[in-house]
Amino acid sequence: MTDADITTTTADWQAWQESWDRQQEWYLPDREERLRIMLDMVEATVGTAPRVLDLACGTGTITARLLARFPDATSTGVDLDPALLAIAEGTFASDDRVTLVTADLKDPDWPARLPHDSYDAVLTATALHWLHREPLADLYGQVAGLVRAGGVFMNADHMIDESTPRINAAERAQRHARMEQARESGVLGWTEWWQLAAKDPVLAGPTARRYEIYGDHADGDMPSVQWHARMLREKGFGEARPVWCSPSDTLLLAMR
Repeated sequence: MTDADITTTTADWQAWQESWDRQQEWYLPDREERLRIMLDMVEATVGTAPRVLDLACGTGTITARLLARFPDATSTGVDLDPALLAIAEGTFASDDRVTLVTADLKDPDWPARLPHDSYDAVLTATALHWLHREPLADLYGQVAGLVRAGGVFMNADHMIDESTPRINAAERAQRHARMEQARESGVLGWTEWWQLAAKDPVLAGPTARRYEIYGDHADGDMPSVQWHARMLREKGFGEARPVWCSPSDTLLLAMR
């Protein structure tokens, strides 16, 4: 099935998940590798039956990988995006291991919407760069309050070291060249994917609401790994360091 085939009167949620994955892999060809390492570290630190908070969960990518690998895990997914949450809700509608919550992570009261007061692991990927430093630091403090003693928080995201501008420029040029090659082969980019969602009878309404909330794209920050690690320690985590990296991204693990 191609991306052009998924517009139907009854949404094919698996097809939308696969289409989202292809679009994200256009930006992040090592996406599955970072998620595999994330789950490796979940197993190493909190075991194979964790209670997980999937932070800024989107379509539920982390939750899907988590439950496929650890059937005894449970997951709470939290996000604000109506369209991506609609896909997540359709995907996990019959799975009682999953709870989905609509909440704005910039709202100081968002943790009150969660079904649990604490989690073994809080996981997020390619999402928190939508926040600026100050609200992100506040969010890290809230996350520290949700992770149990000995539990972990992991963030896989763009973390830019501004002290290496030539390396950054070389990496960016190579990445964009690769993305252009993928686009020529028919892979949908971000804008095209959302245009397709806007035409779908089921997702058109949620997509319109999504644009009312976010506009075309949020304008956040991408501070360095060192900033993230320092801020997590200041906000209540005992340890924090990278456990995986690519030329542009880092998976940072913090332990309470």
